Amino acid sequence: MNSMYQQLMQLPLFQGVSADSITQLVEKLPFHFLKYRNGEQILQAGDACTHIKFIVSGTVRLETPCKYLKVSLVQTLSTPNVLAPEYLFGRGTVYPYTAVADGSCGILQLRKSDYIKMINSDKVFLFNILNYLSSGSQRGVDSSLSIKDGSVAERLATLMDMLTISGAYDIVLRFKQKDLCTLLSTQRTTLVTSLDKLSEQEILEYDSNELRILDFRGLMDMIKD
Repeated sequence: MNSMYQQLMQLPLFQGVSADSITQLVEKLPFHFLKYRNGEQILQAGDACTHIKFIVSGTVRLETPCKYLKVSLVQTLSTPNVLAPEYLFGRGTVYPYTAVADGSCGILQLRKSDYIKMINSDKVFLFNILNYLSSGSQRGVDSSLSIKDGSVAERLATLMDMLTISGAYDIVLRFKQKDLCTLLSTQRTTLVTSLDKLSEQEILEYDSNELRILDFRGLMDMIKD
C-alpha cells in the first residue's frame, strides 16, 4: 500500500489527503490501473467524459483540434497529471483532445460517480478539484485581459496560453496557413512577418504548416508582466 499511496499522493487532486483516507478509498472504490503501449489511443476528442483519468507513469501526447478550421495544438503531458477534469462537469462533457501514449504509460481511471463519492469522503479532495478548476478558469481570463497592443504575437501567445495545459511541453501548432490567419484575424503577410520576428528571437521555429514553441516562457512574457 505504501508504494500505491506514494504514487497517488503525487497526483494533483490527491495532495494533502491522509494515508488512512486513501487506504479506505482503495478498499471501497474501483480504481482501475490501465497500461498503454506506445501509440495506443487513450481517449478520442469528442468522446464522452465519463471517467476521471490520471497519468501515473510515462507520458501522453495530446492533440486538440479546432472544430471547423484546420488548426490543432499538440502537447506532451507526463506524470503526475490529470486529463481534462474540467470536462467531467458542466454543460460540455466531452473530451476536447485526443490522447495517445507516448511510449508506454499508465493511467489510473475512476468513474465519475465514484469520483463524486471520493470528493464527498474528504474535503481535501473537494478543495483540490475546486482549486484546479478555478486556476484554469482564471488563467484564460488573465490572458485575455493582459493584451497590450493586439499584435499577432500577442494573439498567438493568448491562444497558446488558453490551449496549453500547465506543465505541458514539446508544444506544436499544426495549421493550414489560411486557417491560422482566420483564427488570429490577420493577413498572411502580417502572420509571416510576425512569425519571422518570433523565430529570430528564438521563441519558436516554423515552416509552412507547423510551428514549434522553443521558449514558452518568452512567448507568455508578451502578455504577462
